[in-house]
Amino acid sequence: MKYIFLSIFSLHLVFISVAQTGKRKVQLVILFDTSNSMDGLLNQAKSKIWAIVNEVAKLTYQGAAPDLEIAMYDYGNQSLNIKDNYIRQQLNFTKDLDLVSEKLFGLRTNGGDEFCGAVIQKSLNDLSWSANSTDLKLIYIAGNEPFNQGPISYKEACALAKTKGVLVSTIFCGPYDEGVRTFWQDGATCSGGDFFNINSDQAISYIATPYDSLIQSNNYKLNGTYVSYGFSGADKKNKQVLQDDNAKTLNEAVMVERAVAKGSTYYWNGDWDLVDAVAADSTVLTKLKAEDRTDELKGKTDEEIKSLVEEKSKERQQVQKEIAELNQKRLSYIEEQSKNSNSKPDDFGTAVAKSIRKNAVQLGFDEAKKNE
Repeated sequence: MKYIFLSIFSLHLVFISVAQTGKRKVQLVILFDTSNSMDGLLNQAKSKIWAIVNEVAKLTYQGAAPDLEIAMYDYGNQSLNIKDNYIRQQLNFTKDLDLVSEKLFGLRTNGGDEFCGAVIQKSLNDLSWSANSTDLKLIYIAGNEPFNQGPISYKEACALAKTKGVLVSTIFCGPYDEGVRTFWQDGATCSGGDFFNINSDQAISYIATPYDSLIQSNNYKLNGTYVSYGFSGADKKNKQVLQDDNAKTLNEAVMVERAVAKGSTYYWNGDWDLVDAVAADSTVLTKLKAEDRTDELKGKTDEEIKSLVEEKSKERQQVQKEIAELNQKRLSYIEEQSKNSNSKPDDFGTAVAKSIRKNAVQLGFDEAKKNE
């Protein structure tokens, strides 16, 4: 019996060791109030989603980048069913960043009742949260109505979050004192999260740099390295360009942030791009069926497809390297230009980025070096 106990204990230690030293995960959930007054919030989110991804891309643990999963809900929209507490899941946990952008740009506002406790609880119950206590699990809820509205107490939802190791941070769209008075601050502190207040109607300001156009030029080169395959390959390749266009409609700087994100390890499209697919599994090409061949692959021999993928893979690595180098110069330029400027109030993106950075370091992730 003694030996059995020691064996079980040894296995338990091995399990803990693997869990603690394996690749870590960042699970990021955003809950958007889409009632009538929140158009400004959505515009800020659209403008800063790629900057948020790039903030996560700075994190490492024992030299390795964590996996990133993003989920999204909207709430408080009158077009939604009252039986569902005016809540809609836009995205389950996904690594598809173009899909995140597509869903975000598809959000529309319409007056309704905002039930914060209900949407927090739903996201906690619906989603497959990691059971690993070393993973970073974050919910960000943004809105402007009292936090205690609705049939489910926010304190009850926060208590559930604590049992799952999830930090709920709140972003109140309005004056600080009002956010405190309407329980947004308490909604954050009760689960150990962060409280921010922002002016959601404030326009986002950017610092243009001499490197922006070069990064954008490399983005177009990067798009040319994707080799579509499978049923949805051609469609998703078109959507890649569409999300470029969405970013560009907001501001050149947003397009630059997207290009930088596309150069990171988080922009992975192995479900439709052969370059990413082969990098993850070298046997993919041997399993390619006739119906998996998109127009750009039809008429090519297996050897020609293999050569094409190898060629595009080398091109992509070079372009991604150039984007990363240009971005370092861009960040240094922005830092220099910002030295003599007054500090600006938080917007949606800076609030989320600050919180991610702080909570990641507290959980043992490596703090990014400046401009890295």
